[in-house]
Amino acid sequence: MKSITLPIPTLKNRYVLAIDLLMVLVAVLVSYALRSELNNTFFFYLPSALWMAVAGLVIKPLVYYFFGMYRRMWIYASTQEMKLILAAVTAASVLLAAVMIGLTSLRLFVGFPRAVLIIDWILSLLAVGGLRFSLRLLAESRTEKLAQSGGRRTARAQRTLIIGAGDAGALVVRELQKNRQLNLTPVGFLDDNPDKQKQQIYGVPVIGKLTDMARVLDLRQVDQVIIAIPSAPGRVMRLVSDVCRLKTIPFRTMPGMYELIGGKVSVSRLREVDITDLLRREPAHIQEKLVGAALSSRVVLVSGAGGSIGRELCRQIARWGPAELILLGHGENSIFETLLEMRELFPLVPVRPVIADVRDRPRLEMIFAAYHPQIIFHAAAHKHVPLMEMNVEEAITNNVMGAYNMVEVALKHNVDRLVLISSDKAIRPVNVMGATKRLAEMIVLNAADRSGRAFSVVRFGNVLGSRGSVVPLFKRQIAAGGPVTITHPDMKRYFMTIPEAVHLVLQAAAMGAGGETFVLNMGQQVRILDLAEDLIRLSGLEPGRDVDIVFTGIRPGEKLSEDLWEEGHSFLPTVHPDIFCLNGQSEDLRGEALQQAIDELVRLARDGDTPAILSLLDEIIPGAAIRSTPPPAIGSID
Repeated sequence: MKSITLPIPTLKNRYVLAIDLLMVLVAVLVSYALRSELNNTFFFYLPSALWMAVAGLVIKPLVYYFFGMYRRMWIYASTQEMKLILAAVTAASVLLAAVMIGLTSLRLFVGFPRAVLIIDWILSLLAVGGLRFSLRLLAESRTEKLAQSGGRRTARAQRTLIIGAGDAGALVVRELQKNRQLNLTPVGFLDDNPDKQKQQIYGVPVIGKLTDMARVLDLRQVDQVIIAIPSAPGRVMRLVSDVCRLKTIPFRTMPGMYELIGGKVSVSRLREVDITDLLRREPAHIQEKLVGAALSSRVVLVSGAGGSIGRELCRQIARWGPAELILLGHGENSIFETLLEMRELFPLVPVRPVIADVRDRPRLEMIFAAYHPQIIFHAAAHKHVPLMEMNVEEAITNNVMGAYNMVEVALKHNVDRLVLISSDKAIRPVNVMGATKRLAEMIVLNAADRSGRAFSVVRFGNVLGSRGSVVPLFKRQIAAGGPVTITHPDMKRYFMTIPEAVHLVLQAAAMGAGGETFVLNMGQQVRILDLAEDLIRLSGLEPGRDVDIVFTGIRPGEKLSEDLWEEGHSFLPTVHPDIFCLNGQSEDLRGEALQQAIDELVRLARDGDTPAILSLLDEIIPGAAIRSTPPPAIGSID
C-alpha cells in the first residue's frame, strides 16, 4: 500500500517579516507602558516612543536580515538558531539604542527613559524567539499527530532500542523522531552510566544497562537495535551482536570513531555491524596540536595513495588542512578513485593526482622539483606475501629500489619529514616481502643518520579490510557456501583496523625527530578461527552447520603467532600510550655496506637471478630465514 503523508505546516519568511514589524511596534509601546506604569508620564514620553518605533521598524528588520533570520527553515530550529536570535536581537537593540541616544542629543523630543531600551531588548528577544520556536513546536506537533493517526500506513513502526545514551544516541533519536518515513520508533536507551538511569532524552527513557539487554528485548518487544557509541570497544559490540543474534533481532551501528576521524562517513550514517567493529579497541586520544603543527599548511605527498592504507592516509591528512595533498601512485584507476573521494569529502583542500612509478627516479625528480613536497608518507609497496615469493625481482625493484629512490630524491629536495609505512613481517623475515620491507627500513634510518632529518619508520601488523588480507578471502569462501580454510586452530595474528592504524601513524609521524622505528600497540593477538566464526555469524549463518571450517595443516616455516619485536631489543614508551619506539637496531646495515647491498640486489633483480637474491637477503638481514622457508600458498593468511 502506498504511504500516505500530509505536509508539515510552514510559514513563509515574508510573513515572518510582517509579524516581526508588528512585534517591533508592540515591543516599543509595551516597553514605555511598563516603564511609566500607564500614568501621565506615558503621554509625556509618547513622542520619543513614536521616534523609537519608527527607528526600530527600520533598524531591526535590516539587522535581522543581515543575520540571516529570513533565510532559515524555522521548523528545524535548534540551539544554533537560539544563539543566532540572541546575537541578532542584541545587535539590533544596541544599534537602536545608539540611534535613540543620538536623536535625544538633537532635542527632537523631550524626555527619553533609558530603561525602555532594556525592556525593549527583553521583549524583542521573547517575541522573535517565541515566534520562530513556535513554528518548530507546531511542526513537531503536526508530525506526532500524523504518526498517531496513521499518516504512514505501510506497516507498523519498528520498535527500536538505542544502545548508548550519549550525544550520538541523542542524535539518532532526534533523527528517528524527525524522519517518520524511516518507520522506526525509539522505545528506550541502554547505557551503563548510573547517572543516566531513569533519565529521559527527547522524551525517550533510559531503561537499563547493557546487561539488561536480553530482558529488555523481550519485555519491550523490540524489533531492531541501533548501537550509537562511536567509541565502543569490541567487547561491547560483540555483546550486543551476540544477544541480538540469539534473539534473531536485526542490529545496526553508527560509524566508529576512527571512521569519523577519517571523514569517510557522517555520524548519522547507520550501517551493518562488521568484523572491524567486533575487534575494535577503545580509541586513544590523539594529540591534536602535535599532529596539526606537523601537517597544517604543509605540502604533503602520499605515495601509494590508491592503496587501502594510502587512501586512508589521504583522508585523515586532509582533516588538518594541508597546503596541498599530492596523490602519487602507479595505478591510474585507484588514484582517480582516491581523487574523486578527496574532492567530495574535502572540497577546500587542494589535491593533485600524480601518476608515477617509484622505480622511475627521473620522474620523481621532476615531481619534487615541480611541487616541492615538505612531508612524505611512503606507502607504495608490494605487500602480498605469496605473490612476492613468485615475483622476487619485482619485490626488490619496487620495495627496495623504490624506497631508495624516494628517500634520495627527498634528501636532494630538502624534504622536512619522511615516514615509511612498514610491517611486522620485517622482523626476522621468513619471506621476500618481509625482507624487502626490512631493507626499506634500513634505507630510511640510514638517511636519517646521514642528514639529521625527521625520517622515521612506523611498523605495524595486519590491517583488517586491506587488499589481499584474509577477511576478503574468508568472505568469498562464505559466499560460495564454504568451506572456510584455516591452516591450524591455534593460528593467531595481530589485527588493527585501517583507520586506527593510520590514526596512530600520523601521531607517530608528528613525534619523529629522525631515525626512530615506531611500533604500534596492536593489542592482543586474535585467533584466526575466532575471526572466521565471527564472519560466518555476521553473514547470518552458523559455523559448522551452514558453513564448514576446514583445517589444512600448518605450512613449513609458518608461525603460529607473530612477533612485534626481536629478542634482545627493548621498546621505549612515547608520549602516546599506543606507540612505542624501538631502542636501537645496531645490527642493521648502514653507510657503504648498505649501498653496496642495494646495488647488488638491484643488479641481480635485473638479471633475474632469484636464487642469488634469496641468498643475499639471508646474509644481510638479521635473523632472516628466507631460503629455508617453503613459499606459502596464494591463499595464505600472511
